[in-house]
Amino acid sequence: MKKRDILGVLGVLAVLFVLAGCEKVINLKLDNAAPQLVIYGGLSDKVENHLIMVSKTYDFTDPNRFNSVSGAKVIVRNEEGTTMEYVEVSKGVYQSPKFRGQSGKKYTLDVTYEGKIYTASSTMPVKVPLDSLTFKDFSFFGEKNTYVAANYNDPKDIQNQYRYILTVKGKIEEDAVSEDRFDDGNKAANVIFYDLNDLVRGDTIEVEFQCIDRNVYKYFYSLGQNSGAGGPPVAPANPPSNFNNKALGVFNAYSTSKKTVVIK
Repeated sequence: MKKRDILGVLGVLAVLFVLAGCEKVINLKLDNAAPQLVIYGGLSDKVENHLIMVSKTYDFTDPNRFNSVSGAKVIVRNEEGTTMEYVEVSKGVYQSPKFRGQSGKKYTLDVTYEGKIYTASSTMPVKVPLDSLTFKDFSFFGEKNTYVAANYNDPKDIQNQYRYILTVKGKIEEDAVSEDRFDDGNKAANVIFYDLNDLVRGDTIEVEFQCIDRNVYKYFYSLGQNSGAGGPPVAPANPPSNFNNKALGVFNAYSTSKKTVVIK
């Protein structure tokens, strides 16, 4: 055989060897990370008992669960220095006395656990009322789907961020956020992209419409990106928490309104 023919055969064998090697099973070594505190919750402009949930992260290979933390001290204080201590009503769940948050006020949450204080602050935005819910049809790849749109009037020259919690037949199905970068001062009709084609007469749809501050928006926006909302998922990463001391989670002071529709 000529030299170039021998080289060609060797090249083919090398490619086949590489392709065969691609079938090898690779066992990933997932190191166990030190547990981190996770704090989640907030307060609204409604007179109600507000909740804070405290837990810890767990190893990747462990079953999915709420790894609750008991015995924490949970306090919320306002700008005037008034404090409210939350009571643990179940393992890892802390509840406030009934009170109403005020728009424009800054609230600070302190969670003390194992001698360390974890702090986050959130300023409650001025309420933008949810006017109505309407239905919109869109066609994707020749198939028509029905979605609900949240309608409201965005205030002019004020930076606003919104959160939409969609509940269908009593179950939360979508949790999304938006900002008013392109809707400032306009009537907005933001579509919540959850397919409603399977609804029948008597089914209910509820949208909770929250006005949230910028840091809370960044948290939920990043959470949505990690899960693939609004496009392909990005590389997994913890959402940017507004807590110090490396705690995960978010503290959210928000104004809220709701609308419910019954399918007829």
